[in-house]
Amino acid sequence: MSTVLIVIIVVVALVVIALLVSAASKRKRTAELGRAQVQAKHDDVDHHRERADHQREEADSARTEAQLADERAKRAAAEAELNEHKAAEREQELGDRE
Repeated sequence: MSTVLIVIIVVVALVVIALLVSAASKRKRTAELGRAQVQAKHDDVDHHRERADHQREEADSARTEAQLADERAKRAAAEAELNEHKAAEREQELGDRE
């Protein structure tokens, strides 16, 4: 009887050990999954921040280009006005000579 009892105790001990190892393994996998999810969320945040920075840079660049275009338009209008003024002066000079 004592041999049977020893075998039963050993089998029960092995089952308990197997259950403990299984539970520890499951906890480890769950913790790794949690860390992976947290890292993925951090990566998402970084990605969105990078896109926002890039879009801000594009908006700033577009603003600068618009300001340059506005300055060019003003300069072209001033040159046109100057040329019109010169043309009127030349026209008047020609009229005075005749």
